[in-house]
Amino acid sequence: MAAAGDSSSSSCGGGGCGPHCSSSAEDATAERMGRLSLSRECGKCGGGAVAVAVAGGVGLCGDCFRAHLFGKFKLAVTSNAMVRPTDSVLLAFSGGPASRVALQFIHEMRSKAIESWDASNSQALPVFGVGVAFVDESIFCLKPKHEIEAAIEDIKSIVLSLSAGVKAMHIAPLEDVFSTGSKDGEGRLREAVDMIDDDTGREDFLQCLRMLLLQKIALENGYTKIMLGSCASAIACHVLSATVKGQGYALPADVQYVDTRWEVPVVLPLRDCLAQELILLCELDSLKTQEHINKPSNGINSLVASFIERLREENPSREHTIVRTAQKLKPFSFNKFSADGYHDFLPSRLRPKFQKVDSDESTFPEILCLICGSPFSESELQNLESTKHEAQKKIDLYTSHCCQSCHFQILPNDENLNEHFFSLLPKFWTGRVDTVSASHSLLRDQIEEYLLEDNDGN
Repeated sequence: MAAAGDSSSSSCGGGGCGPHCSSSAEDATAERMGRLSLSRECGKCGGGAVAVAVAGGVGLCGDCFRAHLFGKFKLAVTSNAMVRPTDSVLLAFSGGPASRVALQFIHEMRSKAIESWDASNSQALPVFGVGVAFVDESIFCLKPKHEIEAAIEDIKSIVLSLSAGVKAMHIAPLEDVFSTGSKDGEGRLREAVDMIDDDTGREDFLQCLRMLLLQKIALENGYTKIMLGSCASAIACHVLSATVKGQGYALPADVQYVDTRWEVPVVLPLRDCLAQELILLCELDSLKTQEHINKPSNGINSLVASFIERLREENPSREHTIVRTAQKLKPFSFNKFSADGYHDFLPSRLRPKFQKVDSDESTFPEILCLICGSPFSESELQNLESTKHEAQKKIDLYTSHCCQSCHFQILPNDENLNEHFFSLLPKFWTGRVDTVSASHSLLRDQIEEYLLEDNDGN
């Protein structure tokens, strides 16, 4: 597909001068995909090339469309202080359009930072590093081994094409979360997943393991941030799925630009970009993607994805509306960076926009679900405190540290199997409960103080 600003596309005015006219071929492709605006001119630069319709119905030429998306990405990174000059960023790369665009954009930001650094006389600030991580889930893929290996080689080639800007490429099988010994890890992973009866629960459990593996890679290799390619479309799906699954209290934690509840903070620079826009950019810029080993979604997640797709066909801006609505929910304290160490790196024009934790803001540490990391609601905190007093076995403490959603969708239906299920989980999870149990009195005092403050506030 020719670039939107190519002269051959506009030489005949878009009318199609013959059966092999490049303009008619490009227009037919764009029309079929529903991506042309009604205008034949770019709404920004006024160029006469074919205009691409973006959210809001504004027509942009190829160059302006790309600048539009890169501007969203850069603004999200700078205004939220996602990346400091001293950071080492680990980009989670799946091979899809969203993570491919994130890889391209962060590479360009780094390249421009290096150019500025080389041109600077003082060279006072260093340039952040970038690494890429690919989580290999082929253990659950039914495709032939040679197809999987070819797909992974494609993933490597995409990253190596940006070798000047990438620190390292990490390809880690999902079973590495359980053990460094692949056989032991593979067996425990399969057994744990097989014990989950609900399709949606299995998907959510695997998603938790992906994040855990990314944390493991980041910690072992000195990365200070994890960057995800989650876009507005994916977040809109999550908003509806979480609502259906009764995770409304914890929902604000997952839809912000910044999430510091993890040991290595997670950032979402593509939160304001639609999936359609990212797919189109990959086509316009010939950015290679690889999605052959992605698994289809099932259960609630699949139904919500289908619903969002129908909404997108009617009006793409509805995905933005869903995300903006969720954004109005009050975020948690871990959805902001502290001003310490970040504020000085921001340009003065962006400092007023920087979200920082105020010094008088409550610093009560959220109690998080042992499995999914969701913050506990008031009822879950009360249940936890009650269990702490009455628990006779360690397994009771483990289950009480799981949110209601994980109880319903992930934990085995037969409570007699819980002990074996938790014995299979990575020690990172169960070890946190053991640590908390050792300081039981401190936790009890914190919960009681939090609940008392909450009741007084009501």
